[in-house]
Amino acid sequence: MSITLKKNCKYSLLVPTSMGVRITPINGQPVHSSSVFNMQATSAETNVASIPSYLGLPVKVLTTFVKGSPIAHFIKSNLRSRFMDFEGPDVDQGGPWGYRHQFNIADSGSGSRGPRVQNDRAGEIGRTLNVKDFDLERIFGVEGVQIVHLSGLIGALSPDTSKFCLDIARAAKKHGTRISFDLNYRASFWKGREKELHEIFTEIASVSDVLVGNEEDFQLCLGIEGPEAGGKSLADKIDSFKEMISRVKKAFPNASVFATTLRQVISTNEHLWGAIMLEGENWQVIEPRKINVLDRIGGGDGFVGGMLYGILKEWEPEKWIQFGWATGALATTFLTDYAQPADEEMVWSVWQGNARVKR
Repeated sequence: MSITLKKNCKYSLLVPTSMGVRITPINGQPVHSSSVFNMQATSAETNVASIPSYLGLPVKVLTTFVKGSPIAHFIKSNLRSRFMDFEGPDVDQGGPWGYRHQFNIADSGSGSRGPRVQNDRAGEIGRTLNVKDFDLERIFGVEGVQIVHLSGLIGALSPDTSKFCLDIARAAKKHGTRISFDLNYRASFWKGREKELHEIFTEIASVSDVLVGNEEDFQLCLGIEGPEAGGKSLADKIDSFKEMISRVKKAFPNASVFATTLRQVISTNEHLWGAIMLEGENWQVIEPRKINVLDRIGGGDGFVGGMLYGILKEWEPEKWIQFGWATGALATTFLTDYAQPADEEMVWSVWQGNARVKR
Protein backbone atom coordinates (compact mmCIF):
# COMPACT_ATOMS: atom_id res chain seq x y z
CA MET A 1 0.00 0.00 0.00
CA SER A 2 1.45 3.36 -1.09
CA ILE A 3 -0.53 5.57 1.32
CA THR A 4 0.27 5.51 5.04
CA LEU A 5 -2.56 6.87 7.13
CA LYS A 6 -2.29 8.86 10.33
CA LYS A 7 -3.44 6.88 13.38
CA ASN A 8 -5.58 7.78 16.42
CA CYS A 9 -7.76 10.24 14.53
CA LYS A 10 -11.32 11.16 15.48
CA TYR A 11 -12.35 11.30 11.82
CA SER A 12 -11.56 9.01 8.92
CA LEU A 13 -12.76 11.50 6.30
CA LEU A 14 -13.45 15.23 6.27
CA VAL A 15 -15.11 17.20 3.46
CA PRO A 16 -15.69 20.95 3.05
CA THR A 17 -18.85 21.58 1.07
CA SER A 18 -21.70 23.89 0.11
CA MET A 19 -24.96 22.14 0.91
CA GLY A 20 -28.11 22.60 -1.13
CA VAL A 21 -31.21 20.76 -2.22
CA ARG A 22 -32.18 18.99 -5.40
CA ILE A 23 -35.77 18.81 -6.58
CA THR A 24 -36.61 16.03 -9.02
CA PRO A 25 -39.84 15.14 -10.84
CA ILE A 26 -41.16 11.69 -9.99
CA ASN A 27 -41.22 8.75 -12.41
CA GLY A 28 -38.40 10.06 -14.60
CA GLN A 29 -40.51 12.88 -16.04
CA PRO A 30 -39.03 16.15 -17.35
CA VAL A 31 -39.23 19.27 -15.20
CA HIS A 32 -41.36 21.36 -17.55
CA SER A 33 -44.21 18.86 -17.61
CA SER A 34 -44.24 17.96 -13.90
CA SER A 35 -46.19 19.22 -10.91
CA VAL A 36 -44.95 16.81 -8.21
CA PHE A 37 -41.28 16.86 -7.14
CA ASN A 38 -39.12 15.02 -4.63
CA MET A 39 -36.66 17.12 -2.60
CA GLN A 40 -33.34 15.86 -1.22
CA ALA A 41 -30.32 17.43 0.45
CA THR A 42 -27.25 17.21 -1.73
CA SER A 43 -23.68 18.18 -2.52
CA ALA A 44 -20.98 16.44 -4.53
CA GLU A 45 -18.65 16.25 -1.54
CA THR A 46 -21.18 14.65 0.82
CA ASN A 47 -22.03 12.23 -2.00
CA VAL A 48 -18.41 11.07 -1.69
CA ALA A 49 -18.50 11.00 2.11
CA SER A 50 -21.70 8.95 2.22
CA ILE A 51 -19.92 5.73 1.28
CA PRO A 52 -17.62 5.72 4.34
CA SER A 53 -20.32 7.13 6.64
CA TYR A 54 -22.95 4.51 5.76
CA LEU A 55 -20.32 1.79 6.17
CA GLY A 56 -19.48 2.90 9.68
CA LEU A 57 -16.45 5.21 9.41
CA PRO A 58 -16.52 8.59 11.22
CA VAL A 59 -17.04 11.48 8.80
CA LYS A 60 -17.11 15.24 9.34
CA VAL A 61 -18.56 17.95 7.09
CA LEU A 62 -17.42 21.59 7.14
CA THR A 63 -20.09 23.86 5.70
CA THR A 64 -22.23 26.91 6.41
CA PHE A 65 -25.97 27.41 6.89
CA VAL A 66 -28.62 30.11 6.56
CA LYS A 67 -29.75 30.97 10.07
CA GLY A 68 -33.38 30.10 10.78
CA SER A 69 -33.95 28.62 7.33
CA PRO A 70 -36.24 25.57 7.08
CA ILE A 71 -34.01 24.36 4.23
CA ALA A 72 -31.00 24.53 6.56
CA HIS A 73 -32.97 22.52 9.13
CA PHE A 74 -33.83 19.97 6.43
CA ILE A 75 -30.15 19.69 5.44
CA LYS A 76 -28.94 19.29 9.03
CA SER A 77 -31.46 16.54 9.64
CA ASN A 78 -30.33 14.79 6.47
CA LEU A 79 -26.65 14.93 7.44
CA ARG A 80 -27.49 13.43 10.84
CA SER A 81 -29.44 10.66 9.12
CA ARG A 82 -26.31 9.88 7.08
CA PHE A 83 -24.30 9.50 10.31
CA MET A 84 -22.19 12.59 9.59
CA ASP A 85 -20.91 15.17 12.07
CA PHE A 86 -21.03 18.72 10.76
CA GLU A 87 -19.60 22.07 11.77
CA GLY A 88 -20.14 25.55 10.45
CA PRO A 89 -21.67 28.94 11.20
CA ASP A 90 -25.33 29.93 10.90
CA VAL A 91 -25.31 33.14 8.86
CA ASP A 92 -28.15 35.69 8.88
CA GLN A 93 -30.14 35.56 5.68
CA GLY A 94 -30.03 39.32 5.23
CA GLY A 95 -33.57 39.71 3.96
CA PRO A 96 -35.46 38.11 1.07
CA TRP A 97 -32.69 39.01 -1.41
CA GLY A 98 -29.89 37.73 0.81
CA TYR A 99 -28.37 34.31 1.31
CA ARG A 100 -29.93 30.92 0.65
CA HIS A 101 -28.97 27.33 0.00
CA GLN A 102 -28.52 26.43 -3.66
CA PHE A 103 -31.29 24.69 -5.61
CA ASN A 104 -30.49 22.00 -8.14
CA ILE A 105 -33.46 21.35 -10.42
CA ALA A 106 -32.94 18.11 -12.32
CA ASP A 107 -34.84 15.30 -13.94
CA SER A 108 -33.43 11.79 -14.23
CA GLY A 109 -34.16 11.31 -17.94
CA SER A 110 -35.55 8.11 -19.36
CA GLY A 111 -34.60 5.88 -22.29
CA SER A 112 -33.63 8.01 -25.28
CA ARG A 113 -34.31 11.28 -23.39
CA GLY A 114 -31.27 12.40 -21.45
CA PRO A 115 -31.35 14.13 -18.04
CA ARG A 116 -31.48 17.91 -17.86
CA VAL A 117 -30.03 19.86 -14.94
CA GLN A 118 -30.61 23.51 -13.99
CA ASN A 119 -28.41 24.93 -11.24
CA ASP A 120 -29.92 27.87 -9.37
CA ARG A 121 -27.09 29.18 -7.18
CA ALA A 122 -27.79 32.92 -6.81
CA GLY A 123 -27.08 34.06 -3.27
CA GLU A 124 -25.55 30.70 -2.35
CA ILE A 125 -24.54 30.66 1.31
CA GLY A 126 -21.69 28.23 0.58
CA ARG A 127 -19.83 31.01 -1.25
CA THR A 128 -19.11 32.55 2.16
CA LEU A 129 -17.10 29.55 3.46
CA ASN A 130 -14.16 31.16 5.20
CA VAL A 131 -11.27 29.79 7.22
CA LYS A 132 -11.92 32.35 10.00
CA ASP A 133 -15.05 30.38 10.92
CA PHE A 134 -13.15 27.14 11.60
CA ASP A 135 -10.36 26.20 13.99
CA LEU A 136 -8.16 24.16 11.66
CA GLU A 137 -5.56 23.57 14.37
CA ARG A 138 -8.21 21.88 16.50
CA ILE A 139 -9.73 19.95 13.61
CA PHE A 140 -6.45 18.62 12.18
CA GLY A 141 -4.12 18.85 15.17
CA VAL A 142 -6.33 17.84 18.12
CA GLU A 143 -9.27 15.87 16.69
CA GLY A 144 -7.26 14.45 13.81
CA VAL A 145 -8.32 13.50 10.28
CA GLN A 146 -6.98 10.62 8.17
CA ILE A 147 -8.07 11.93 4.73
CA VAL A 148 -9.50 15.28 3.69
CA HIS A 149 -11.35 15.24 0.37
CA LEU A 150 -11.36 18.50 -1.59
CA SER A 151 -13.41 19.21 -4.69
CA GLY A 152 -12.79 21.69 -7.46
CA LEU A 153 -16.45 22.68 -7.17
CA ILE A 154 -15.76 24.23 -3.77
CA GLY A 155 -12.27 25.32 -4.79
CA ALA A 156 -13.70 27.50 -7.58
CA LEU A 157 -17.02 28.57 -6.05
CA SER A 158 -15.81 31.98 -4.85
CA PRO A 159 -12.56 33.75 -3.85
CA ASP A 160 -13.37 32.92 -0.21
CA THR A 161 -13.90 29.22 -0.87
CA SER A 162 -10.76 29.05 -3.02
CA LYS A 163 -8.68 30.38 -0.13
CA PHE A 164 -10.59 28.11 2.26
CA CYS A 165 -9.62 24.99 0.29
CA LEU A 166 -6.02 26.17 0.00
CA ASP A 167 -5.81 26.79 3.77
CA ILE A 168 -7.34 23.36 4.46
CA ALA A 169 -4.79 21.69 2.17
CA ARG A 170 -1.93 23.50 3.93
CA ALA A 171 -3.26 22.57 7.41
CA ALA A 172 -3.80 18.96 6.36
CA LYS A 173 -0.26 18.74 4.98
CA LYS A 174 1.16 20.24 8.19
CA HIS A 175 -0.59 17.67 10.39
CA GLY A 176 0.01 14.57 8.27
CA THR A 177 -3.53 14.23 6.93
CA ARG A 178 -3.70 12.71 3.46
CA ILE A 179 -5.29 14.87 0.77
CA SER A 180 -7.67 13.70 -1.94
CA PHE A 181 -8.48 16.22 -4.70
CA ASP A 182 -11.19 15.73 -7.33
CA LEU A 183 -10.64 18.54 -9.84
CA ASN A 184 -14.27 18.82 -11.01
CA TYR A 185 -13.77 21.60 -13.57
CA ARG A 186 -16.78 23.84 -14.29
CA ALA A 187 -16.33 26.47 -17.01
CA SER A 188 -18.91 28.83 -15.50
CA PHE A 189 -17.02 28.86 -12.18
CA TRP A 190 -13.68 29.59 -13.86
CA LYS A 191 -14.83 32.41 -16.13
CA GLY A 192 -12.69 35.49 -15.49
CA ARG A 193 -10.59 33.71 -12.82
CA GLU A 194 -8.58 31.32 -14.99
CA LYS A 195 -5.07 32.42 -13.97
CA GLU A 196 -5.93 32.72 -10.25
CA LEU A 197 -7.64 29.33 -10.11
CA HIS A 198 -4.95 27.58 -12.14
CA GLU A 199 -2.39 28.70 -9.54
CA ILE A 200 -4.58 27.63 -6.60
CA PHE A 201 -5.48 24.26 -8.10
CA THR A 202 -1.84 23.64 -9.01
CA GLU A 203 -0.74 24.27 -5.41
CA ILE A 204 -3.44 21.97 -3.99
CA ALA A 205 -2.58 19.28 -6.54
CA SER A 206 1.11 19.58 -5.65
CA VAL A 207 0.45 18.52 -2.03
CA SER A 208 -2.29 15.98 -2.77
CA ASP A 209 -1.89 12.25 -2.28
CA VAL A 210 -4.86 11.25 -4.46
CA LEU A 211 -5.77 13.07 -7.69
CA VAL A 212 -9.04 12.36 -9.49
CA GLY A 213 -10.26 13.83 -12.75
CA ASN A 214 -11.30 13.23 -16.31
CA GLU A 215 -9.47 14.41 -19.41
CA GLU A 216 -11.14 17.84 -19.31
CA ASP A 217 -10.29 18.32 -15.63
CA PHE A 218 -6.57 17.62 -16.03
CA GLN A 219 -6.31 19.76 -19.17
CA LEU A 220 -8.29 22.81 -18.09
CA CYS A 221 -7.40 22.90 -14.38
CA LEU A 222 -3.75 21.88 -14.50
CA GLY A 223 -2.72 22.37 -18.13
CA ILE A 224 -1.90 18.68 -18.73
CA GLU A 225 -2.16 17.42 -22.30
CA GLY A 226 -5.23 15.20 -22.64
CA PRO A 227 -5.72 11.84 -24.38
CA GLU A 228 -5.73 11.62 -28.15
CA ALA A 229 -9.02 12.51 -29.78
CA GLY A 230 -10.63 10.10 -32.15
CA GLY A 231 -13.61 7.90 -32.89
CA LYS A 232 -12.30 4.83 -31.10
CA SER A 233 -14.49 3.00 -28.60
CA LEU A 234 -14.10 3.79 -24.93
CA ALA A 235 -12.24 0.54 -24.25
CA ASP A 236 -9.79 1.35 -27.06
CA LYS A 237 -9.00 4.71 -25.50
CA ILE A 238 -7.60 3.23 -22.30
CA ASP A 239 -3.98 3.48 -23.49
CA SER A 240 -4.49 7.19 -24.26
CA PHE A 241 -5.88 7.76 -20.79
CA LYS A 242 -2.89 5.95 -19.30
CA GLU A 243 -0.54 8.26 -21.18
CA MET A 244 -2.41 11.29 -19.83
CA ILE A 245 -2.27 10.02 -16.25
CA SER A 246 1.47 9.36 -16.66
CA ARG A 247 1.91 13.01 -17.64
CA VAL A 248 -0.06 14.08 -14.54
CA LYS A 249 2.15 11.85 -12.35
CA LYS A 250 5.30 13.42 -13.80
CA ALA A 251 3.96 16.93 -13.13
CA PHE A 252 2.71 16.11 -9.60
CA PRO A 253 5.09 13.53 -8.11
CA ASN A 254 3.85 14.00 -4.53
CA ALA A 255 0.65 12.11 -5.37
CA SER A 256 0.73 8.33 -5.29
CA VAL A 257 -2.79 7.59 -6.57
CA PHE A 258 -4.34 8.88 -9.79
CA ALA A 259 -7.79 7.85 -10.97
CA THR A 260 -10.43 8.51 -13.59
CA THR A 261 -13.72 6.90 -14.51
CA LEU A 262 -14.73 5.78 -17.98
CA ARG A 263 -18.30 6.16 -19.14
CA GLN A 264 -20.09 5.55 -22.42
CA VAL A 265 -23.79 6.34 -22.57
CA ILE A 266 -25.84 3.84 -24.58
CA SER A 267 -29.13 5.28 -23.33
CA THR A 268 -30.21 7.15 -20.22
CA ASN A 269 -30.72 3.82 -18.46
CA GLU A 270 -27.82 1.82 -19.89
CA HIS A 271 -24.17 2.84 -19.60
CA LEU A 272 -20.79 1.23 -20.01
CA TRP A 273 -18.85 1.96 -16.79
CA GLY A 274 -15.14 1.51 -16.22
CA ALA A 275 -12.20 3.02 -14.36
CA ILE A 276 -8.43 3.48 -14.43
CA MET A 277 -6.18 3.91 -11.41
CA LEU A 278 -2.43 4.31 -11.12
CA GLU A 279 -1.12 3.43 -7.66
CA GLY A 280 2.62 3.93 -7.38
CA GLU A 281 3.88 2.24 -10.54
CA ASN A 282 0.97 -0.20 -10.72
CA TRP A 283 -1.93 0.16 -13.12
CA GLN A 284 -5.40 -1.05 -12.20
CA VAL A 285 -7.89 -1.04 -15.07
CA ILE A 286 -11.55 -1.99 -15.12
CA GLU A 287 -12.68 -2.20 -18.72
CA PRO A 288 -16.14 -0.71 -19.27
CA ARG A 289 -18.96 -3.03 -18.25
CA LYS A 290 -22.70 -2.60 -18.74
CA ILE A 291 -24.63 -1.11 -15.84
CA ASN A 292 -28.32 -0.26 -15.60
CA VAL A 293 -28.96 3.32 -14.49
CA LEU A 294 -31.91 4.71 -12.58
CA ASP A 295 -30.34 8.16 -12.08
CA ARG A 296 -26.78 8.89 -13.22
CA ILE A 297 -26.09 11.91 -11.00
CA GLY A 298 -23.58 11.06 -8.27
CA GLY A 299 -22.01 8.02 -9.94
CA GLY A 300 -18.58 9.64 -10.17
CA ASP A 301 -18.78 10.80 -6.55
CA GLY A 302 -19.75 7.27 -5.55
CA PHE A 303 -16.62 5.96 -7.27
CA VAL A 304 -14.38 8.34 -5.33
CA GLY A 305 -16.12 7.53 -2.05
CA GLY A 306 -15.64 3.80 -2.57
CA MET A 307 -12.01 4.18 -3.57
CA LEU A 308 -11.29 6.31 -0.49
CA TYR A 309 -13.10 3.78 1.69
CA GLY A 310 -10.77 1.06 0.39
CA ILE A 311 -7.77 3.24 1.21
CA LEU A 312 -9.11 3.98 4.69
CA LYS A 313 -9.67 0.27 5.30
CA GLU A 314 -6.04 -0.34 4.23
CA TRP A 315 -7.01 -2.93 1.63
CA GLU A 316 -4.78 -3.96 -1.24
CA PRO A 317 -4.93 -1.34 -4.05
CA GLU A 318 -6.65 -3.73 -6.47
CA LYS A 319 -9.68 -3.65 -4.18
CA TRP A 320 -9.76 0.18 -4.03
CA ILE A 321 -10.76 0.55 -7.65
CA GLN A 322 -13.05 -2.50 -7.61
CA PHE A 323 -14.96 -1.18 -4.63
CA GLY A 324 -15.04 2.32 -6.13
CA TRP A 325 -16.37 1.00 -9.43
CA ALA A 326 -19.09 -0.87 -7.56
CA THR A 327 -20.09 2.04 -5.28
CA GLY A 328 -20.27 4.29 -8.35
CA ALA A 329 -22.51 1.76 -10.09
CA LEU A 330 -24.53 1.37 -6.89
CA ALA A 331 -25.10 5.15 -6.68
CA THR A 332 -26.82 5.10 -10.08
CA THR A 333 -29.45 2.71 -8.70
CA PHE A 334 -30.58 5.27 -6.07
CA LEU A 335 -32.86 8.26 -6.59
CA THR A 336 -30.69 10.18 -4.12
CA ASP A 337 -27.44 11.56 -5.55
CA TYR A 338 -25.55 9.38 -3.08
CA ALA A 339 -25.36 5.64 -2.57
CA GLN A 340 -26.59 4.23 0.72
CA PRO A 341 -24.85 0.86 1.03
CA ALA A 342 -26.31 -1.37 3.74
CA ASP A 343 -22.99 -3.16 4.16
CA GLU A 344 -19.85 -4.11 2.22
CA GLU A 345 -21.51 -7.26 0.94
CA MET A 346 -24.06 -5.21 -0.99
CA VAL A 347 -21.21 -3.42 -2.77
CA TRP A 348 -19.22 -6.57 -3.54
CA SER A 349 -22.37 -8.17 -4.97
CA VAL A 350 -22.55 -5.29 -7.47
CA TRP A 351 -18.90 -5.88 -8.39
CA GLN A 352 -19.56 -9.61 -8.86
CA GLY A 353 -22.65 -8.99 -10.98
CA ASN A 354 -24.79 -10.84 -8.46
CA ALA A 355 -28.27 -9.29 -8.44
CA ARG A 356 -30.00 -12.31 -6.93
CA VAL A 357 -32.42 -11.93 -4.05
CA LYS A 358 -30.71 -12.05 -0.67
CA ARG A 359 -32.96 -13.64 1.96
